Amino acid sequence: MELTELINHLKVIQVAGNVQRKDVASFEHDSRKVKKNSVFVAIRGYKTDGHLYVMDAVNKGAVAVVVEEDSNIPDEIFIHADIAKIVVKNSRIALAQLSKGFYKDPTSKLKLIGITGTNGKTTTAFILKNIFETAGNKTGLIGTIANYIGSEKIDSKLTTPESNDLNNFFYQMVINGCSHAVMEVSSHSLVLNRVYGLNFAGAVFTNITSDHLDFHLTFENYLNAKKILFDNLTENSVAIINADDKSSEQIIKDSKAKVYTYGQSETSDYVISSIKYDLNGTSFTITTGGKSYHLKTILIGEFNAYNSAAAFAIADILCVPKEKIVEGIKSTPFVPGRFEVIGSGIKKAIVDYSHTADSLEKAIRALRQIIGNDRQLVTVFGCGGDRDKTKRPIMGKVATELSDLVVITSDNPRTENPMQIINDIKQGVVKNNFIVIENRYDAIKYAIQKSKDDAAILIAGKGHETYQEVNGVRNHFSDQETAREFLS
Repeated sequence: MELTELINHLKVIQVAGNVQRKDVASFEHDSRKVKKNSVFVAIRGYKTDGHLYVMDAVNKGAVAVVVEEDSNIPDEIFIHADIAKIVVKNSRIALAQLSKGFYKDPTSKLKLIGITGTNGKTTTAFILKNIFETAGNKTGLIGTIANYIGSEKIDSKLTTPESNDLNNFFYQMVINGCSHAVMEVSSHSLVLNRVYGLNFAGAVFTNITSDHLDFHLTFENYLNAKKILFDNLTENSVAIINADDKSSEQIIKDSKAKVYTYGQSETSDYVISSIKYDLNGTSFTITTGGKSYHLKTILIGEFNAYNSAAAFAIADILCVPKEKIVEGIKSTPFVPGRFEVIGSGIKKAIVDYSHTADSLEKAIRALRQIIGNDRQLVTVFGCGGDRDKTKRPIMGKVATELSDLVVITSDNPRTENPMQIINDIKQGVVKNNFIVIENRYDAIKYAIQKSKDDAAILIAGKGHETYQEVNGVRNHFSDQETAREFLS
């Protein structure tokens, strides 16, 4: 597609230089990826400013640059280079608009469902993808664990990629025959306009608890970030919300979409009841339209009844046959690192991504309900570095209150001192039932080898991740592999 045509998708403040009638090769926000005839979009990030790399993009053969700041580089540079400088109010929105046009508005050709909330996004997305595919609809997925185009797996680095990568993914889904797509929508992506201009057929709100306050600063800001997804839905879209979450009404109060609810509240459109679970799975009932449906899943815990109900609701509203929804929920495999049970003997390890106080509490309580009070419950956890510090002591309090033994260790310390993170966690502990082992491998080894023969060991925080990031370097590390080593 020619640059002259793509510019029509933008609200332009000013254009300098030459807008060439050339086909654009790609849109890039990273100057290192620019090639001949790319358009470079200069974005102000939190670690660096893309405007500092405009000349790098020019020298690599960019056909145009899109900027917010007009004064850094004289127009004469662009005129001499025979390329265009395009000034816009918001570069992030410009990137979304340009990539949407470049990839031929791919989400208008898909039934796209966005899922947001603090916990449950990944599992709900996997369940919904499986339901759609059980009903014969090839489905793409974008999320924390990986991205999928049907059965093809593509590694994921961000829960929600940048808008140019997103539109490219959706375009690939379309040309590969997908009719449906499911995506996790993070609060960061909403604030940073990564999902700007996407056509959502529906959106799901799972729940909200305190998280990411390092970025959002206040819970109100975090809530309002999640709300953006629902504010931008059209009257032709549907919103599925957790009626049992006290923030649900705030989330959808300005939405134009048709709203449906799920939860244990009897006023819900999809009422959840009779939840039962053990280490083999979960059974529950959903009642809607005067009829009840009994469901089973190998996924464990009350929270997975909620995740399944959310997927049931959106699939039902999109006219997936009920028998296919029930079958899809039943056949959904374990989601990697989401309450994943490891071990063939009596002693079990449960690897879970729970990395907030709320999700950790729910995971421990679910495990306690399964094993009862007579079996030992051990929790191994840490907290990530360079992230929300306010949750650290709260998680320490939750873990020591609800577990028989807690092993406090490192998660992904990133650029922080691991022991400082551990000390922050210790500020909240309420019982002297913990031990500190900084090395995560040794911590898991200790928890498994020193626990009772029938113990259940919750290894929390990293879930599906196969690395540990220390001082900015990622080294291979898997909670699952480590647990299997010492349970064998």
